[in-house]
Amino acid sequence: MNYGEIKNYDISNGEGVRVSLFVSGCTHHCKGCFNPETWDFSYGMPYTAETERSIMDMLSFEYVDGLSLLGGEPFEPSNQRELVPLLRRIRAELPRKNVWCYTGYTLETDLLGNSRARCEATDEMLGMIDVLVDGEFKEELKDISLVFRGSSNQRIIDLKKTLESGETVLIEKY
Repeated sequence: MNYGEIKNYDISNGEGVRVSLFVSGCTHHCKGCFNPETWDFSYGMPYTAETERSIMDMLSFEYVDGLSLLGGEPFEPSNQRELVPLLRRIRAELPRKNVWCYTGYTLETDLLGNSRARCEATDEMLGMIDVLVDGEFKEELKDISLVFRGSSNQRIIDLKKTLESGETVLIEKY
């Protein structure tokens, strides 16, 4: 897996102060995407053990609330397979940190149902994410007044409560 950028002290891609990892590779190709260079799976730098150590170091500070995964597309199957070990490590070593993930896929149809996004890593990855922002960016629904999302079709989902209850639980405060 490659990544385009890691932002430390990010306050725009989830609640609180965050470390944001922008993975490379996306097959959605949304019109008006803010990060089209990350569509290319070979864009950026290789994700290595050193990259993971750096992310863990950035996350270790008390004032950092958690990690945000963006892209590109974190739920491209090849990216899921690389992200699951990172998420396992965060859960084991930094259990109080939360994880937000932005995806162009839709939870019910693409990530929980049969789709090209599902692979052997999907369920485990979903189980380690606290908040999922789902849905493709739609330029015709762009709304700059929205918090933590770019278009009004995108949803902010409390993924822990959703997986526990079997019903999609939206976070309405945003």
